[in-house]
Amino acid sequence: MFDRLQAVEDRYERLNELLSDPDIVNDSKKLREYSKEQSDIQETVEAYREYKEAKQQFADAREMLEIEKDPDMLEMVKEEFNELKGQIEELEERLRILLLPKDPNDNKNVIMEIRGAAGGDEANIFAGDLFRMYTRYAESQGWKIDIMEATPNAAGGYKEVIFMINGQGAYSKLKFENGAHRVQRVPATESQGRIHTSTATVACLPEVHVEEVEIHEKDIRVDTFASSGAGGQSVNTTMSAVRMTHLPTGVVVSMQDERSQIKNREKAMKILVARVAELHRSEAQAEIDSTRKSAVGTGDRSERIRTYNYPQNRVTDHRIGLTLQKLDQIVEGKLDEIIDTLILEEQASKLEKLNQDA
Repeated sequence: MFDRLQAVEDRYERLNELLSDPDIVNDSKKLREYSKEQSDIQETVEAYREYKEAKQQFADAREMLEIEKDPDMLEMVKEEFNELKGQIEELEERLRILLLPKDPNDNKNVIMEIRGAAGGDEANIFAGDLFRMYTRYAESQGWKIDIMEATPNAAGGYKEVIFMINGQGAYSKLKFENGAHRVQRVPATESQGRIHTSTATVACLPEVHVEEVEIHEKDIRVDTFASSGAGGQSVNTTMSAVRMTHLPTGVVVSMQDERSQIKNREKAMKILVARVAELHRSEAQAEIDSTRKSAVGTGDRSERIRTYNYPQNRVTDHRIGLTLQKLDQIVEGKLDEIIDTLILEEQASKLEKLNQDA
């Protein structure tokens, strides 16, 4: 482990030199590439340096224990020695986690898709509740929300809502939300007071730029049609809505949220690229992604991941057996306790696999 840490620190120093090179400064592509690489390893380097400093202080304290004669001073050195020992153990554990393989998408923005599933109007209302929950959570993180496409339901909520979350590390925290979310409550339309069970599905995709995935223009069929629904006088009079089909995979995206066909094309392409990339990723990792399966499930949208029980104010994440009597807080976007636990579970699973392979 420490050979790897030293190699990371050496690379960090080399990047410092490169980022001061006038040729690199004038090359925007390399400057961006090296700056990102340095930023990605900075936390690891800082923790490693802190570790080395603590080890040196620990060695000095041990030497003092052997030569110090004054009882009061000896007691102080013993206290420092024990504190440093605990600090070193904590830093070693942190460094192990920092050296774990990282998801290359973790720092990316997120495209979230929420759809009402089983349960009719109540499922769509619940989809709206989930959208509000993620919006509140994003606001608490200082992230920006951009609605890309929304199909409201007459009874409330959404049949479908697609939105972008722009923010550093958004995918690293929201990638665990993929799957079927189940709600148990008495719907507003229920006259007998019976509890109903409904579901909504959530897909969380990392934003992918066109150059990151192999998509050829000849493989995309674009159809235009008149918008329907809200939109004012332009509805059904201009061919502003867009349907894009990626022919090799069959992925289809329709977009009519904007009055401008150009803007609808831009939004549709963002979603299309993200979906195609996710499809390729899923296919490539279906057999080897055992770490994620054991930690937080497959991430498949059909997998039931969480239940929101309103009568008992309870939320249960079925993948990790976590139950919290805090539904009222969670639906207001206070998701940190769930998300932090999921992250820790994934890290623990990766550490276990690393130890098995060692």
